[in-house]
Amino acid sequence: MGSKYTKRYSDECKRDAIELVRSSGRTVTDVARELGVSSESLRAWVKKARAVEAAPVTAAVSQGR
Repeated sequence: MGSKYTKRYSDECKRDAIELVRSSGRTVTDVARELGVSSESLRAWVKKARAVEAAPVTAAVSQGR
């Protein structure tokens, strides 16, 4: 359980932030600062999004498809 100071972000907010990092060519730190989000949080969201996107490809490759 997070502390009472932990801020929660909607999935839509996370998707928009991830897309801004990808499309802007700017660093995660710059985008996080602009959005008022922790750079550690944004970096984790981007990393998780990459893992989710890669998962179906990895599964298909391991099954010989």
